[in-house]
Amino acid sequence: MSQSDTVKLISADGFEFIISREAAYVSNTIKSMLDEQGGFMESETNQITFPGISGAVLERLCQYCYYKVKYLHTPSTAIPEFKVHRDMALDLLMAANYLDM
Repeated sequence: MSQSDTVKLISADGFEFIISREAAYVSNTIKSMLDEQGGFMESETNQITFPGISGAVLERLCQYCYYKVKYLHTPSTAIPEFKVHRDMALDLLMAANYLDM
């Protein structure tokens, strides 16, 4: 996988996650930021920092991105539940809303 096939996501507490561009594009916000036509600096650096999202929440969102890519074309009866811990649910919901997932 080349650098242009991946994106580095950085949490507020400094954790770094390198994920595939395909998985990152689950988020419409990230997709827009990485679009060369958008003029965002992130499209040149392939790196996005999220000052309002903790490492634990960003990690779970990255897992969801891969989950979504994996089961995108699977019949709905075969898709397992994506479990969310109760203590993290509100933070995940707010971050997913911000990232337009």
